[in-house]
Amino acid sequence: MSALNQPRVIVFSTPTCSYCNLAKRYCREKKIRFKEIDVSKDRNAAADMQRRTGQSGVPVILINNKPVVGFDKSKINKILSIK
Repeated sequence: MSALNQPRVIVFSTPTCSYCNLAKRYCREKKIRFKEIDVSKDRNAAADMQRRTGQSGVPVILINNKPVVGFDKSKINKILSIK
């Protein structure tokens, strides 16, 4: 995936969430750049995540503002056109 067509990816997570860690590891393996937001430390970000998606649990992954709730590899792959 080249830097030119790299989507904007934000991972809302907490340090103790195993699915969050799996999602971040998957992004690294696939060379997907992402911004990590720790909602346990940033209450405003947690409120923003809930406002955008209706979800209070993590992980929530925004890919070009399309929410993926949980570590849903098939949905992530579909949005990013990964085989």
